[in-house]
Amino acid sequence: MAGEQTLADEPVEAAILHSDLVYEGRVWDVRSDTVAYGDAQIVRQYVDHPGAAAVVALDDDERVLLIQQYRHPIRSRDWEVPAGLLDVDGETPLESAQRELAEEADLVAASWEPLVSVFTTPGGNDEIVHLFLARGLSPASDVHVREDEEADIRIEWMPLPDVVAAVFAGRMRNGILATGVLAASERLRA
Repeated sequence: MAGEQTLADEPVEAAILHSDLVYEGRVWDVRSDTVAYGDAQIVRQYVDHPGAAAVVALDDDERVLLIQQYRHPIRSRDWEVPAGLLDVDGETPLESAQRELAEEADLVAASWEPLVSVFTTPGGNDEIVHLFLARGLSPASDVHVREDEEADIRIEWMPLPDVVAAVFAGRMRNGILATGVLAASERLRA
């Protein structure tokens, strides 16, 4: 229809008047920015995050690869899809996703396609997660040693519709998993 606009987020280049590193962490930092916005100066603290890549890996029976590991902030072993930080210089989000699938599940995929990219918590951090659909799975040539939270990763293959149902029932609440399996389900449906 004439006059319709494409529905999309709108980037804004608000002037950052002052930026302080409040906390420097091992994985991410906390910043406090003073920003000129409209007629005011506002101060916002947020987690300065490198971003991440995640993988919805589907086998030939349309079962999704799930991993379960301990996540201290939520005091739970939640179900997730393989994912990791964009913390290797020069590595694209796709290359990070491929690396994470190999490191967390000892798998490689013949087919990769982008699913969706999401800001996880735009009011509190600048993290963006790029989700990919991986198919044509086979064992990786190397098995990776896992440490810390990854040392006792549990791996399960579950039918995609069962995982979608678990998300809607509130039994699986990881946001990246939810976004990924819902996007994959829609992709397969379409």
